[in-house]
Amino acid sequence: MSETNAAAEVAAPHRYTAALAADIEARWQDFWDANGTYDAPNPGGDLTGDADVVARPKKFVMDMFPYPSGAGLHVGHPLGYIATDVYARYHRMTGHNVLHTLGFDAFGLPAEQYAVQTGTHPRVSTEANIDNMRRQLRRLGLGHDQRRSFATIDPDYYKWTQWIFLRIFNSWYDPEADKARPIDTLAAQFASGERATPDGRPWDALTEAERADLLGEYRLAYASDAPVNWCPGLGTVLANEEVTADGRSERGNFPVFKAKLRQWNMRITAYADRLLDDLDALDWPEAIKLQQRNWIGRSEGARVDFPVQDHPDAKITVFTTRQDTLFGATYMVLAPEHDLVDSIVPAVWPEGTHDVWTGGHATPAAAVDAYRKQAAAKSDVERQAEAKDKTGVFTGAYAVNPVSGDRVPVFIADYVLMGYGTGAIMAVPAHDGRDFAFARAFELPMRCVVEPSDDRGTDPSTWDDAFGSYDAKIVNSAGEGVSLDGLGVTEAKARITEWLETRSIGEGTVNFRLRDWLFSRQRYWGEPFPIVYDEDGVAHALPESMLPLELPEVEDYSPRTFDPDDADTSPETPLSRNEEWVHVELDLGDGRGPRPFRRETNTMPNWAGSCWYELRYLDPHNSEQLVAPGTERYWMGPRDGQPHGGVDLYVGGAEHAVLHLLYARFWSKVLFDLGHVSSAEPFHKLYNQGMIQAYVYRDSRGIAVPAAEVEERDGAYWYEGEKVTRLLGKMGKSLKNAVTPDEICAEYGADTLRLYEMAMGPLDVSRPWDTRAVVGQYRLLQRLWRNVVDEATGEVPVVDAEPDEDTLRALHKAIDGVRQDMVGLRFNTAIAKITELNNHVTKVREVPRSIAERMVLLIAPLAPHIAEELWRKLGHDASVVHEPFPVADPAYVVDETVTCVVQVKGKVKARLEVAPSVSDEELEAQALGDPAVVAALNGAGIRKVIVRAPKLVNIVPA
Repeated sequence: MSETNAAAEVAAPHRYTAALAADIEARWQDFWDANGTYDAPNPGGDLTGDADVVARPKKFVMDMFPYPSGAGLHVGHPLGYIATDVYARYHRMTGHNVLHTLGFDAFGLPAEQYAVQTGTHPRVSTEANIDNMRRQLRRLGLGHDQRRSFATIDPDYYKWTQWIFLRIFNSWYDPEADKARPIDTLAAQFASGERATPDGRPWDALTEAERADLLGEYRLAYASDAPVNWCPGLGTVLANEEVTADGRSERGNFPVFKAKLRQWNMRITAYADRLLDDLDALDWPEAIKLQQRNWIGRSEGARVDFPVQDHPDAKITVFTTRQDTLFGATYMVLAPEHDLVDSIVPAVWPEGTHDVWTGGHATPAAAVDAYRKQAAAKSDVERQAEAKDKTGVFTGAYAVNPVSGDRVPVFIADYVLMGYGTGAIMAVPAHDGRDFAFARAFELPMRCVVEPSDDRGTDPSTWDDAFGSYDAKIVNSAGEGVSLDGLGVTEAKARITEWLETRSIGEGTVNFRLRDWLFSRQRYWGEPFPIVYDEDGVAHALPESMLPLELPEVEDYSPRTFDPDDADTSPETPLSRNEEWVHVELDLGDGRGPRPFRRETNTMPNWAGSCWYELRYLDPHNSEQLVAPGTERYWMGPRDGQPHGGVDLYVGGAEHAVLHLLYARFWSKVLFDLGHVSSAEPFHKLYNQGMIQAYVYRDSRGIAVPAAEVEERDGAYWYEGEKVTRLLGKMGKSLKNAVTPDEICAEYGADTLRLYEMAMGPLDVSRPWDTRAVVGQYRLLQRLWRNVVDEATGEVPVVDAEPDEDTLRALHKAIDGVRQDMVGLRFNTAIAKITELNNHVTKVREVPRSIAERMVLLIAPLAPHIAEELWRKLGHDASVVHEPFPVADPAYVVDETVTCVVQVKGKVKARLEVAPSVSDEELEAQALGDPAVVAALNGAGIRKVIVRAPKLVNIVPA
């Protein structure tokens, strides 16, 4: 401490300093904990409380689940947490019963990788990280109901994650009811004959395994052999959303390959229409809605069946949005992974096969095998990229165009994906750019069926590229029983669709880009599946009495990893190494007694626990139900303006648009359909906060250097005598630019940190961190303190006198503005208004008690510790947390006068001070009578007077 500062503290021993702030903050945090200040009562069941509080309007405020990192928090992490805390505090003060708490999303790969590296059990490291994070968050004064906090790794929590999985597993989507129903209702339809089995046999004639396979084709959670994203470097499969645009793992940046493995999936595609339609009623940023709409990707078109020549039982089914161009289909392309490929490949090349079609291979099988290996090494993005050279190979098989009867060759090519449509396309090269390029490369025929609007003619062999249009005439499209010639695209689509349907070789349909959700991982640190397999491989759900199925101990936590570039590998899970856990004898309560079973050794993805955590916040200690119905209805049920129900405010990053947010919506809809909840949507209002950025300094090698040790000299930046570069980017430990909240709290106090983060700019905009600027908010609190407390004596010298009119106007304008800003999450402008009021009050010789008290109440949501301390010093025994927020007097909000500009011929000739409520007629009369206006008119007549009371009069002379 400098001599000057030391002398100042002696002269002002009661000054607001970092040391005093630390003392105040610790005391009030202890008080809040001891008194349950932030406890939100439920209407019934667990956590009940004051009936008067429950009778108030409710407000459920949530942050996105944090993952407890070993590095702890930096100052960028709490931005959203502080914002929701301010919002929640404001609503408590405006008479709401506010539920605000925070748990921890604690399963996942980081803890598992740490366990692999150190030998520390993931639970030990994760719980230590949670304890540290709780300590850091508590220091910020966040008003969480700690009774409701939990972690996804708590067995009492993941018991219900497993329970929900079983509800989904034991459900199917009934398209007639347009909702999920118990799987038993489907089995009853098969048993009664209401629904026929695929081969027509009676239900009773099917074996248990055959019944299980048939029901598995309908279950909302099902296991299947399907193309997956296999990452040898991580030893696990990944969801599409976990693979980067360049075909590498989001975590670790390893290559990702396509492989066919047996995995658990969620049939989220059954809900595609509802997931799209219900977006309209949600109060979400339009950018997030657009991302979800694009991800779901609804397309209307037709399904068309192409018979395969020489294979009477085989057909290639395509989905197309341009069924009007069916006559122009001159070849077909299958994805290399398509199930049909192996069965249609002949032993030898057919007579007349072009050399360019074979890829230089002696047989079709050799060509297909080689090409498949080549395609497996590419990501989906790479496969769909506009590559200069088109690749593919002829399968040796031909299909038949159902409208023309023409024989069309069948290729495989990597630009067709199994993940979209049917994994097969009819290629219309004259009218699709990618097909055109492929046809040119492989010397395939083209047929013009959409009349070009330019002068290129109708012979595609003379074209430089394809012609595509929705505003054109159909040509060259007449065959047996149908002609599209002369029709527009819309009419042609309708006619050919009807023709296909009458012949049972196609139908109008809707397709989605959305794929079923891959729901299993080859990891240890995740929720075990509550599924066991009998000796016939039939999957059985564990009875509820056996939940939670807890993770067993294993000696090695790591999934087996492989050479990152070796696609010819397959997963080995850590759980499979615990033989005693995997192979068990159980009585499932089905009347068959104890039997041997094998447990599922995959675990659920880290998204599972965050799909439903909002519900557990409501009723965290309920061991009998997922959530008490009355409690769920009270906090999340539908109400005016929220037809689907949901959390009132959900704040988090925009990066979860098509991951967590889509998955959570799906789980909510299933639980809603099955009658477990009243809310069909989890989150009614979504707000995406921006990011706190920091400058990254790098030396000549490109290595980040400690930002705190960089000096600025003459506009350049230096570290240990070497010039370094500066670039604005993320904040993080690896970039050596992280600033911890502990550092700022120690130097200025938590209230200063809270104010600074809220004052940096609009909440939804990213902004750079500047430690030097923090002092501005520290000084605001020091001035506020001085307005209430005498720094020399510690006394409170406020007076019980009436404020002057200027001060009343300053106060009520601030109250009015701050209330609007709080509701709109505009905390930076709220702080600016409080600062302006505080500066006004510093000029008042004696501060009236009514002004001081309302200033403290105004700042209480933003800086709660100092507000509590000042409120107590002002003579109040109750906590400021539940005090009413000030209400503005409209008489003092409106200015006494406003300035009205008077223009003559567009030029300002006078300014009038008028009442804000002045009428158009009064204002016109005043303007026309003003001497300056009279002089400007100089006796001229008036053609028009335009009045915009109270701020403008525009006079147009004759």
